[in-house]
Amino acid sequence: MIRLSRMGARKQPHYRIVVIEKARARNGRPVEVVGTYNPRTNPASVEFKRDRVDYWVSKGAQMSERVGKLFSKPVPAPVVSAA
Repeated sequence: MIRLSRMGARKQPHYRIVVIEKARARNGRPVEVVGTYNPRTNPASVEFKRDRVDYWVSKGAQMSERVGKLFSKPVPAPVVSAA
């Protein structure tokens, strides 16, 4: 399963997006870390290793509802500075 694992201090959460066996605890030992999610930035920052997510989905991993929503959002265009 691909789901969120909570990190950070109390009332200051940020999350790792992990591939983990479904029966393990929320913050149990993951198989692989495939991204990060920080809801405290404006807008919230999401980073995925999309090739690894696609690999795990092809092997049968299911995304949690929240990770599915984050993954389906369009990739933001890189910021180009004119200097």
